[in-house]
Amino acid sequence: MAILVDGYRKWKWLVQAVYKRLLEELARLDVQINTEKTRQGDLAGDESFGFLGFDFRRVKTLRGKWGAHITPRMKARTALLQKIKEIFRRFQSQPVDRVIELINPVLRGWVNYFRVGHSSRCFGYVKDWVGKKVRRHLMRARKRKGFGWDRWSSQWIYRNLGLFSDYRVKYISEAKALPIR
Repeated sequence: MAILVDGYRKWKWLVQAVYKRLLEELARLDVQINTEKTRQGDLAGDESFGFLGFDFRRVKTLRGKWGAHITPRMKARTALLQKIKEIFRRFQSQPVDRVIELINPVLRGWVNYFRVGHSSRCFGYVKDWVGKKVRRHLMRARKRKGFGWDRWSSQWIYRNLGLFSDYRVKYISEAKALPIR
């Protein structure tokens, strides 16, 4: 669980109150916190942390206020690309339709998990990388070199071959926290 509290001075008391309240609620459920894994950090001090595949850091927003910047971890992106690369390698002799049929569920699941926060730059990288791999697969099937940029448009690849293309980010509305007594 990650709880983020605004770094404004008047909320200093809130950090301890939230922690105390959390302990009370978990005690009701007969759940104990692992104190070795539990830590409190201060994003105001250029600290960042990773949690469930996301990186959390403090940045200035477009409106000039400080806010949390949530992105997929590099490790998560690398794992996805390795998995897709392995599918392309194992099914090298298969038609591109079959390969796309295998990678679409992987892409859809990964993108749906990381669809929150500020993932659009990472999604752009993944989308371009997968598009290149599909083009390379098509060209190798025709025993040609290159990527075939002038042969197939991106629209054609997404529309006719059915490659996953829904890389939109969904923004989190205001989070609802436990009431503090």
